[in-house]
Amino acid sequence: MEALEVLKNRRAIRKYKADQIKDEELNAVVEAGTFAPTGAGTQGVKIVVVQTPEYRDRVAALNAKVFGKDMDPYYGAPTIILVFETSECFTHELDGAAVCTNMLNAAYAVGLGSCWIHRCKQMFEMEEGKELLKEWGLPEDLVGVASMALGYADGDHPAAKPRKDGYVVRV
Repeated sequence: MEALEVLKNRRAIRKYKADQIKDEELNAVVEAGTFAPTGAGTQGVKIVVVQTPEYRDRVAALNAKVFGKDMDPYYGAPTIILVFETSECFTHELDGAAVCTNMLNAAYAVGLGSCWIHRCKQMFEMEEGKELLKEWGLPEDLVGVASMALGYADGDHPAAKPRKDGYVVRV
């Protein structure tokens, strides 16, 4: 797809088929994340792909606990991607946001649905989150920046809302 078409048409998907995504699609999405800009080129972001049902459900339950709602915050998506920051650069949160944004756009470009899901920072400040990091062999001092639901959309692609007046100011 043309880059501008992807940027204009990607939308948050909030209903997914149960089918797991193909490795080549996942690899394309993750690779796009690794090419996001990072402060001073440090590449100080850690991307964690969660696909096993046990870990997927534990991550979803942890996010729901932070959210304070009994629901699946990942809308049934079979894959969850977590983006963490490390202490390698002073722009970690911005770097993680750029990584997640690249992956959201890449997901649409390869025919997948995705949705940015908040509360990643709070999830991994909790003991349950630190335990997951330990189980995954990751340092406990990683800070959650963003997470995303990833899978095949179950339904029609949402239309874009009109852009608000005054969105851009030229001086």
